[in-house]
Amino acid sequence: MYGGKDIAAGDTIFIFSSENEGGQGLVASGIVTAAQAVPKVLGLARQTPRVSISIKRIALAKRPLGRGQLKPLKDWGDGRPATELNFKFYRQATNKIAGISDEAAAFLATFF
Repeated sequence: MYGGKDIAAGDTIFIFSSENEGGQGLVASGIVTAAQAVPKVLGLARQTPRVSISIKRIALAKRPLGRGQLKPLKDWGDGRPATELNFKFYRQATNKIAGISDEAAAFLATFF
């Protein structure tokens, strides 16, 4: 989950609607109001850490940011915030919570 298991109440969150499920990418930002780890299932050898969260939406995105805009950014070592987002969100087509750098958060904030 790229650091997503460390999410806590009070954290700022950027919400992407899954394009694999008909969504449009970045849709909103918010504040986490509650976060709780989901217990692992006994007997399973490999399990992805899971959390249950509640969010208060604070803003809607004013311009698009999704797979189409991020897909060309494939040089994982270039240090650009948008490349970090492409790597964490679109390298695997799964729904996830991921921790991002301060630079990536500042980049996302420009969409509101």
